[in-house]
Amino acid sequence: MRIVNDPKLKLLIVEDDVGLQRQLKWCFDEYEVIIASTRSEAIAQLRRFEPAVVLQDLGLPPDAEGVAEGMATLKEILSMAPQTKVIVVTGNHDRDNAVRAVSLGAYDFYQKPVDTEVLRLIVSRAFNIHALEEHNRQLRETQFNSPFEGFIATDEATLKVCRMVEKVAPADVSVLILGESGTGKELLARAVHTQSARKSARFVAINCAAIPAELLESELFGHEKGAFTGAVKQTLGKVEMADGGTLFLDEIGDMPLPLQSKLLRFLQNRVIERVGGRQEIPVNVRVVCATNKDLQALIEQQQFRQDLFFRISEVTIEVPPLRARRGGPTVLAHSLLRKYSGAHGRPKRGFTEEAIAALEAYSWPGNVRELENKVKTAVIMSEGPMLTADDLNLKETVEGALLFNLKEVRTRAERQAIQQALSITNGNVSKTAELLGVSRPTLYDLMDKYGIRAPQ
Repeated sequence: MRIVNDPKLKLLIVEDDVGLQRQLKWCFDEYEVIIASTRSEAIAQLRRFEPAVVLQDLGLPPDAEGVAEGMATLKEILSMAPQTKVIVVTGNHDRDNAVRAVSLGAYDFYQKPVDTEVLRLIVSRAFNIHALEEHNRQLRETQFNSPFEGFIATDEATLKVCRMVEKVAPADVSVLILGESGTGKELLARAVHTQSARKSARFVAINCAAIPAELLESELFGHEKGAFTGAVKQTLGKVEMADGGTLFLDEIGDMPLPLQSKLLRFLQNRVIERVGGRQEIPVNVRVVCATNKDLQALIEQQQFRQDLFFRISEVTIEVPPLRARRGGPTVLAHSLLRKYSGAHGRPKRGFTEEAIAALEAYSWPGNVRELENKVKTAVIMSEGPMLTADDLNLKETVEGALLFNLKEVRTRAERQAIQQALSITNGNVSKTAELLGVSRPTLYDLMDKYGIRAPQ
């Protein structure tokens, strides 16, 4: 099924040659074709009709023999409508300007003389890609309150993590989430809470590594007035505040040993005593813990209690680092780009081929948190419509890596598009084929080519 069969799809053709205008209008009779001959006309038609795809000649008056006016038109179109797919048409043997146009944000290019069948195929693909991106955007908006908000599964390992969360959330058991710093452990802890029967109560988080050891007990269990110097009133601790809900203990591996024994007592008896108090207070709370430490090694070093480990790890979820998520950096980077482009009012078209190569080549020691910081900074500081490896501060990475040629980049993008579409349709191959604008046999061939399996 082809998405382009929709009669409402609008194609803007920016061309000053009247004969070629007529030829192209006849060629693309399945679309609502809008014609413009100059930059001012193109911008006016863009504002009025908001076409998904623009077919633009680079040689426009008053510089019909050059490309200055065409490049200026391209930049203005993309600054006004960054999601529009612009296909530039250049003269024969003018590949350098075509590549320059793509680096500025054009979707693709085509060189004269016009072969209508090839051009129809390029335009059809552009409409399909635009429709897929628009569907993804709408899906993100409708899932704004998704329990996995902010956690994007891009491969089988992260999909497995999401499935584990879905299974364990309704069961009132303790959960231990293991993973490097910046992998999204708190997002998953919140997902456990929002998919449980406790979702209407509070989710209370405390970072065990961020609070001095001498204050952590009071933060957890609260204190009575006069319990220590400065305790001028009775104060509830995080455990009591989470009563009926979920208590998230982040960086549990940094909890001091003396406090570990008190936490164990609470988990066994479900009662607490405030610092300076004598009354036992029953608390009904679910405990979710997370750490980037190797708890088994800490147990061997007698720095973590084994009995506490068994209490907090009825179910253990291991989150893979970003470098182990196949295609993850690129997919996450695009998601973050959409998020921050809108938030900061600086629309960006996407990433250059060099930037994509750098995203995949970098090891991401800071994981998703580091990626988010780099994309956010690049959106704010960059000048062009496309983010480069230099904008991401990854220039050295890409210089030391094997750069992809155009075929490899397209192959990577095709693989990632299929994986993302399968994720959106929950592995439904028919719906995925429809979403991508290809037949089911073609999709099966592509999945076999790239070794992609539909998630079950």
